Amino acid sequence: MPELFLSPRVRSTPFSPGVRAAAPKALTVYNHMRLACVFESPEADCAHLKKHVQVWDVAAQRQVEVTGPDACRLVQWMTPRDIVRVSVGACAYVPVCDDSGGMLNDPVAMRLDVNHWWLSLADSDVLLYAKGLAIGAGMDVSVREPDVSPLAVQGPKAEDLVARVFGDAIRDIRFFRFAICRFNGEDHIVARSGWSKQGGFEIYVEGRHNGMPVFNALMEAGGDLNVRVGCPNGIERLESGLLSYGCDITREHTPYQAGLGAYCHPETVECIGREALLREAAVGPSRQVRCLDIGGAPVPQLTDFWPVTGDGGGIGRISSAAWSPEFRTNVAIGMIDRSHWKGGTEVEIHAPDGVRTARIREAFHR
Repeated sequence: MPELFLSPRVRSTPFSPGVRAAAPKALTVYNHMRLACVFESPEADCAHLKKHVQVWDVAAQRQVEVTGPDACRLVQWMTPRDIVRVSVGACAYVPVCDDSGGMLNDPVAMRLDVNHWWLSLADSDVLLYAKGLAIGAGMDVSVREPDVSPLAVQGPKAEDLVARVFGDAIRDIRFFRFAICRFNGEDHIVARSGWSKQGGFEIYVEGRHNGMPVFNALMEAGGDLNVRVGCPNGIERLESGLLSYGCDITREHTPYQAGLGAYCHPETVECIGREALLREAAVGPSRQVRCLDIGGAPVPQLTDFWPVTGDGGGIGRISSAAWSPEFRTNVAIGMIDRSHWKGGTEVEIHAPDGVRTARIREAFHR
């Protein structure tokens, strides 16, 4: 593959020196920033994550900060999830939709105060969308990207490691809740969350100058825990059924097609795309994301969608796939027509190395 050419346009992060020192083998671009995606190998990185603890530079998970008298109005307008139910100190998964109900992002919203929100983004320019809506509607609100960079600590030993740096009070943080913790005399938000099913935290490091001090403190405190610099792992997230915006769900998909209907309340809230979402909620989605296992040898790297057929016709596409050493099969996620999405249904995958049989199933995570 061609080398990824880096420039200031593909921004570094406050943790980049630590990531470079760990010698990643592959990088990608996410929200116009650098994001490591392999260190030793996908398989070895996955095995270590499941057994020990890793520190991930996920600063590319940028924040959109919304404050002011109309902050709740703007956030509610962007999502069909009822944000009134989100209390201060809580995190919430919120689909962001356009006027047709298509998903523009699937951020985690954090309510810092009554009229103070952070939207922790997947890979799309929600900052521009939010600013456009606010300006067009004449809302009394400030929309900006704060100097905040998330650092994830994931794995079964994550709680012990984070407690060593931020204190034992972090053990009381419930899932998808956050607390304000001190480090070197400054406040940072610590949330029990992260893009793995191995358990862990996301530390929202405020101020670029704090990046490497926090990073180094975690690495130094975790020597006996076998801590490593890591990154979101494609195998583990597929085993767990975690969706990747831009791959598994895009602007052509609605929250109902993404399996996120539980996070949609268009019948009770005023949001962009409300009428389209109400229509789909009434009849159900015609297609939806599904986990699959694909037979045969390890699949090649997926760089474009793979067609899925069943009963002689096209019924969907595979958007993510990888070999799972633990489950001894290829784990995948795809968008599948309603006619074939029932668990156990066999379908055919048209991969670059040939046609393979696959089976619809639940997520693999134990």
